[in-house]
Amino acid sequence: MIGRVVSLQVGQPRTVECDGESVRTAIFKEGVKSPLHLGRLGFAGDGQADLQSHGGPNQAAYLYPGEHYAFWAARLPSRIGEAGLFGENLTTEGLLESTVHFGDEFLIGGARVQVTTPRVPCTKLGIRTGDPGLIAPFLQSGRLGFYLRVLEEGLVAAGDVIERTALDPHGIRMSDLIAALFLAPPEPTELERMLALPTLPARHRARLEARRAAP
Repeated sequence: MIGRVVSLQVGQPRTVECDGESVRTAIFKEGVKSPLHLGRLGFAGDGQADLQSHGGPNQAAYLYPGEHYAFWAARLPSRIGEAGLFGENLTTEGLLESTVHFGDEFLIGGARVQVTTPRVPCTKLGIRTGDPGLIAPFLQSGRLGFYLRVLEEGLVAAGDVIERTALDPHGIRMSDLIAALFLAPPEPTELERMLALPTLPARHRARLEARRAAP
């Protein structure tokens, strides 16, 4: 699989007003043309406001397929031209949830990364897009994008080629994992395959085990 980086965005936490309350968030990202260092904890110049939900080695960078922008154009016509509209660091083409597997490894510019977990939207997505009602449709669409772990640090820039260097042997597509977590429960055999993923995040494992136990 080969894709490319359409745009690269970073941003620091800021305080914004939402429904009369002050909210601290780093979901507002600005486009960067020059190469940036992608380290173990993320891009140089990028930050997180809520370290319980974002950031850390397993969520060092957030990738969102640029192909999904066309899907959201009807709902967000006045905002869809903004780079990093969904809070992503990397807007890409060629990498979709239906073709990328949990645990796949990619070379992006000079950095080698691994796919770790789908993004779970929160209220800050509504703040960024100006559409507070977007969270549920975003989740139900399955167009969530995914987070990356950095295996080898390096420089990344808009226009860089993305190449898959390792296909995870478990063969669990991100689209299937997203569906199992948030949409229709999978078949029992597929559920067991997902629970066998050794690096499945604890919160996802707990959710899948709860779905397995439900009538």
